[in-house]
Amino acid sequence: MRKEQIVLNNLVFMNDHEKGMQQLEMLKKAVSFGVSSVELRREYFDDIVKETPAIAQYAVDNKLRLFYSVPDEVFVNHRLNPKLAQYYNEAQALGIYAIKFNIGDFETLSSEDVSELNQLLARGIQTNIENDQTQVSGKIKAIEKFMSAVTENNLDIRYVYDMGNWRYVGEDEVVAAEKLTQYVRYIHVKDDQGHGDNLVTVPLNEGDIAWQSILNILPSNVPVAVEYPTVNDKVIQDGVQALAIFN
Repeated sequence: MRKEQIVLNNLVFMNDHEKGMQQLEMLKKAVSFGVSSVELRREYFDDIVKETPAIAQYAVDNKLRLFYSVPDEVFVNHRLNPKLAQYYNEAQALGIYAIKFNIGDFETLSSEDVSELNQLLARGIQTNIENDQTQVSGKIKAIEKFMSAVTENNLDIRYVYDMGNWRYVGEDEVVAAEKLTQYVRYIHVKDDQGHGDNLVTVPLNEGDIAWQSILNILPSNVPVAVEYPTVNDKVIQDGVQALAIFN
């Protein structure tokens, strides 16, 4: 895999976050692992307004491509989330390349929805949705329904295939990859271990997801993020290296 495809999602720094590390310092750590793309997590900001200028400047100075994970839905109570414009404002201030949401309780796209989404997309930030760990918007049919609607309406919204979330909603990650590959523009790699209530997300090669085989099903030219909690920096480096040698 080409080095520029590899992204570090700041979930890998969860332990550091819990100890008080802010995302600017996480960016600096990410650079030390040799990556040039990092996914910020909105929930990791202590004060997004105060932290944004330094992060944006550091990214420019170090030629980093920034992704933005927003733990909120596109649709809330079957209507477009009124907070979407705020999230795009944040993304613009940060210098974000791509923003990611969950779908939420989507039913249908009205003409007003299409118009509003087009206005947001016109800001020039790549926009994607992800399969989450809920029965509402984490199932294959939910992704297919939303992606069919945005495709029919010529909306430039695509899909983040999250490898480790399928088992949390009782679905098969291989079947999901085969059915949804046409929509994929970004991939989150991770591994899962255990079953049912004992299911946990773990680093690559520590669970039983055939992640290499799944990557061979999905597009080969899209960004791929290492996204799972880690216990030390070696685990992060091992994840980056595992992707670097994958072909």
